[in-house]
Amino acid sequence: MEQQTSWGQNQPVNDSNKVVSITEAARINNVTRQAIYVAIKQKKLKATKDSTRWTIHLDDLEEYRKNKYSRTKSMFNGELLFDNRKGYYSVNQAAKLLNVPAQKIYYATRVGLLKASRKGAAWVIGIDDLKTYQENYLNRKPKVG
Repeated sequence: MEQQTSWGQNQPVNDSNKVVSITEAARINNVTRQAIYVAIKQKKLKATKDSTRWTIHLDDLEEYRKNKYSRTKSMFNGELLFDNRKGYYSVNQAAKLLNVPAQKIYYATRVGLLKASRKGAAWVIGIDDLKTYQENYLNRKPKVG
């Protein structure tokens, strides 16, 4: 007996219990069933379908997780956008570092309190600029009059 894969190849049925349903794959990845369907249709996740049911091998699910898009892996001109080792952070990373809401970081960049640069579609904030913003605006003691 053979099954057809999401990319149109026939493969022998594997009776191994290392396969999961779309529902189980969604639960494991903490996403919706629809997200799993989309990944299969876009050929980003390997899956096989018998007459009625999709199954996903756990090794393929792990491979998908490793290669899944992540903003932290975003590149610009061949370099990591948010290379924390070099002192570059995203708005959300900066907000988490300073323990403030991301909207406060966006506001500070918009009004000029925090220097940030645009690289493609992302704002990148340097660690030195973050420290300056923290010292001058977040750690400032209110004047008592």
